[in-house]
Amino acid sequence: MKPAGTLYGIGVGPGDPELISVKGLKILQSVPVVAFPAGVGDRIGMAERIVADWLQERQVKLPLTFPYVRNESILAAAWQQAAREVGEVLQSGRDVAFVSEGDVSFYSTFTYLSEALKRQHPHLEIRTIPGICSPLAAAAELGIPLTIAGQRLAVLPALYAVEELERALDWADAVVLMKMSSVYPQVWQVLQRRGLLDRTYVVERATWPEATVYRGLRDRDNLQLPYFSLTIIQVRPAEVPTTDSGTFSATDRSVK
Repeated sequence: MKPAGTLYGIGVGPGDPELISVKGLKILQSVPVVAFPAGVGDRIGMAERIVADWLQERQVKLPLTFPYVRNESILAAAWQQAAREVGEVLQSGRDVAFVSEGDVSFYSTFTYLSEALKRQHPHLEIRTIPGICSPLAAAAELGIPLTIAGQRLAVLPALYAVEELERALDWADAVVLMKMSSVYPQVWQVLQRRGLLDRTYVVERATWPEATVYRGLRDRDNLQLPYFSLTIIQVRPAEVPTTDSGTFSATDRSVK
């Protein structure tokens, strides 16, 4: 009997196709089947778009449907169906690479797929290849450190109430907001009250050619942010000693 294939979860980075790891690229191009979250409607999904130029003609594409809803029963059914589709391919003896934007262990759809697959087929082998996640890409786009020295970092994956932000600002030195478009006006007011507008940065579509960067939000109380946007708040920037008697603030060259 032919041995079952291996599922590889590959983090392909935030958008720039060249930010995939060498290891991830080698595995991606070696497998016969490449799976990814299907795009919405006629639009190509982000992960598929990132790897499009790296794929070979011989490779089979396997789009998997993951609805953009918050209903847990609908999502669970979609994960189970995706696991069945991938499981059938693996049991035929073929390896599958599931590509995910960012990193596969950082708020990734791959986690739900792999857990569903483990329940259906406990014997199948699953391996993960890390990638660059969006907070790191956004910090690089801005040219600022995300954290330094002993700073504490808070990451809020989705912000639906500003109370969550208030609590994070009380203890963290840097805060990352991954989704906040629905409450942007309220967030702006919190940042204004705390005097943080000049130390808050927004990056839309980090590392993509169409990336947009906002350095400071003082005059931007009505930004209309897209889904793929990320906010970095430097709550308490650390002072980095220099070679002379002065210090360098992490925000010194950031606000323009």
